[in-house]
Amino acid sequence: MAKKQRRRVRDTWKEKSWFTIKTPVAFQDKEIGETPAKDADYVIGRTVEVTMRELTGDFSKQYIKLQFEVDNVAGNIANTKFIGHKTTTDYVRSMIRRGTSRIDAPVYVTTKDDRKLKLHVLAVTTRRAKSSQQKFMRETIQDLVTKVASEKTFDELVEVSVNGRLASEIYHKAKKIYPLKRVEIIKSKVLD
Repeated sequence: MAKKQRRRVRDTWKEKSWFTIKTPVAFQDKEIGETPAKDADYVIGRTVEVTMRELTGDFSKQYIKLQFEVDNVAGNIANTKFIGHKTTTDYVRSMIRRGTSRIDAPVYVTTKDDRKLKLHVLAVTTRRAKSSQQKFMRETIQDLVTKVASEKTFDELVEVSVNGRLASEIYHKAKKIYPLKRVEIIKSKVLD
C-alpha cells in the first residue's frame, strides 16, 4: 500500500504584523495594546476594552471599563475612537442594599457638536422611596443630564461622565428631592 503524501500546512501567523493600539487624543493618546493582522484593513473595526486604572494609574477607578474601536491605521499605529464605557456589575451590586431604592434613568442626549450618546444614570437612595418620588427623581436626572450635555462638546461630556464629575453634579441637585446614597453613570454608548 502506498504511503499517503502529507500536505504541507502554510503558517499564516508569520505573514502577520503587529499594530500598536492608541487611545484618542482626549485620553492622552496612550498606548493600550497590540494586535496582529495580515493587513491594516483587518484592524479597522476591532474593539478594545481598558480599565480606567490602566489609563490613569488611579486604583480607585478600577471598576470603570472604557471601550474603544479602531477607526484608522497609520503605519503600524492603530488609532481608536471612544464608543462607550461601563462599570463592573460587582461594583453596581455593592452599592445596592436592602431598604434602599435603585433608580435607573437612561437618557438619550445630543452634545453641542451634534454627537448622540446614551447615558445610563443610576441613583441609590438611603431609604426606600415611593414610586412617585422615584418618578420625579428620574425626570429631574434626565432634565439635568440633557441640559448639561447640550452645553458641552462630545469630548468634554465623555470626560465629565467617565471621571465622575457629572455624577457628582447630579447627586448634589437630586439629593434635594430625596436623600441619596450614591449617583453613578454606569454605562454610556455613542450612537452615531
